[in-house]
Amino acid sequence: MATALSTDLYQLTMAAGYFEGSAGVSASFELFARELPPERDYLIAAGLDQALNYLDGLHFTADEIEYLRTVPALRCAAPRFFDDYLPSCRFTGDVWAVAEGTPIFANEPLIRVTAPIIEAQIVETALLAIVLFQTGVASRASRVVRAAAGRPVFEFGTRRAHGVESGLLAARAACIGGCAGTSNVEAARAFDLPLSGTMAHSWVMTHRSEQEAFARFARLHGDQAVLLIDTYDPIRAVERIVEAGLTPAAVRIDSGDLLPGSRAVRGRLDALGLSATRIFASGDLDEHRIADLVAQGAPIDAFGVGTALSTVADAPALGGVYKLVEIEREGRAEPVLKLSRGKSTLPGRKQVWRIAGSDADATHDVVGCLDEAPPPGSTPLLDPVMRKGHRRQPASPIAALRERSSRAVDRLPHETLRLTGGIPYRVEVSATLASLAAGLGFRDPANDHHRDNP
Repeated sequence: MATALSTDLYQLTMAAGYFEGSAGVSASFELFARELPPERDYLIAAGLDQALNYLDGLHFTADEIEYLRTVPALRCAAPRFFDDYLPSCRFTGDVWAVAEGTPIFANEPLIRVTAPIIEAQIVETALLAIVLFQTGVASRASRVVRAAAGRPVFEFGTRRAHGVESGLLAARAACIGGCAGTSNVEAARAFDLPLSGTMAHSWVMTHRSEQEAFARFARLHGDQAVLLIDTYDPIRAVERIVEAGLTPAAVRIDSGDLLPGSRAVRGRLDALGLSATRIFASGDLDEHRIADLVAQGAPIDAFGVGTALSTVADAPALGGVYKLVEIEREGRAEPVLKLSRGKSTLPGRKQVWRIAGSDADATHDVVGCLDEAPPPGSTPLLDPVMRKGHRRQPASPIAALRERSSRAVDRLPHETLRLTGGIPYRVEVSATLASLAAGLGFRDPANDHHRDNP
């Protein structure tokens, strides 16, 4: 869905500059989150498939090039930039990335791009937008699903998303993070996701009675129908379901205090012989409300969560960046770093190793130089996913990514997984990387306020 113009203007002004003499110079950039949002002790990597699709299809159309000729900021660009370079521009680089569904932490690269500098620069904006949004959604979905303690959670947020494209990708990311399915039909079709849906209050309100509304819906959809019972009075709605001789698979409550409401509905369903009918709850839910309902024993069998997922309302933007870490100079690759106050970076191409204890659970991560020896008992997280502009493997099914994510999160320290007050996961910088950084003038960001901005 992203195009070559899905970028910031300064990427193209720099591209025009690189074209004048350094377009073919190789460079490496790494994409990572500087810090975790409040109440996030881990992130779930997501969005890689769309990022690779974007890189694989990168090109400028004739209409796009003609538009760029009219942009005042590019009026000084060489004619050959428009005539020769842009029509033939393709992404020809290499990409290493953390697999989707993997827990990741601050200052750990999710993606590394090594390509001619002009290509690596043009793709920055789109990669950040694609990867950070889905990673944010998947990360919150993981928290919501863990709060549900085994009860299925369905993503219902497209109507609150910031546009239909966001809704589509939020559904995908939420299912990577653990959701059992989505209400978004296009997302289900595009990504082979389970679909879930019930009825709206308007269906009930258009009929002369609730009983008529329920009976008509059940005639069409059979015993798998899920009936919305809180348009008027949930308890009376249950009685009308029984009076109509219906045995729905589930009833849905979308409003009110869900703890006493679900208890009252469960009691009435059981008393009237519908003990097999499940209760589905929705309505402005998030991980904290769900955890509270579960802790108090609410008889709710599944949850629908919308706004909290599709907008990541508590942390709508990750502090992610895409920074140059290595550049070719006089035929040699040289590590580089940024020393700006509060925004310093570590130099060189890196690998992230996850260290496991004797029980195979993760204990900490080590960020080190790509070519250094891996720590004992470690697993590298960054793998080559694109070589010379070509994908090395097809996209993984979402079900497999969801399973991978669930297993990997379960192997994190329990104190890191608390909804509130979690203990931060330990991420170390290897001695080799620390030495390289120090030799280039790096100091610990915690001490940035003691250093003049270079």
